[in-house]
Amino acid sequence: MNKTAIHTDAAPAAIGTYSQAVVHGDTLYVSGQIPLDPGTMELVDGDMRAQVTRVFDNLAAVAAAAGATLDDTLKLNVFLTDLGHFALVSEVMADYFGKPYPARAAIGVAALPRGAAVEMDAVIALNV
Repeated sequence: MNKTAIHTDAAPAAIGTYSQAVVHGDTLYVSGQIPLDPGTMELVDGDMRAQVTRVFDNLAAVAAAAGATLDDTLKLNVFLTDLGHFALVSEVMADYFGKPYPARAAIGVAALPRGAAVEMDAVIALNV
């Protein structure tokens, strides 16, 4: 298998045994991003909107490092500790994605790394 790891300082460094993203063929697989500030590696201060925005910023930074944008996203997985924030995620998402929107799943989970309330991962097409 021929795969290449992607790394950017504009997104949080991996906090485990994984890469920020991996390219295989014309597809970028972005690891889950939580609302960590890449400069401090701490969860961002603020309300849920600030957290969701930081996650999208992190995803966008990893996509850019691979030469893509969020508009190239094929599939987005959203993990929330409170599905009551689903409408807010959709609202903020509209600021980051154009139509046609990617396929998406929203999954309620009991807990996320570092006590985050939201995490997202993505599958992104390259060379579009």
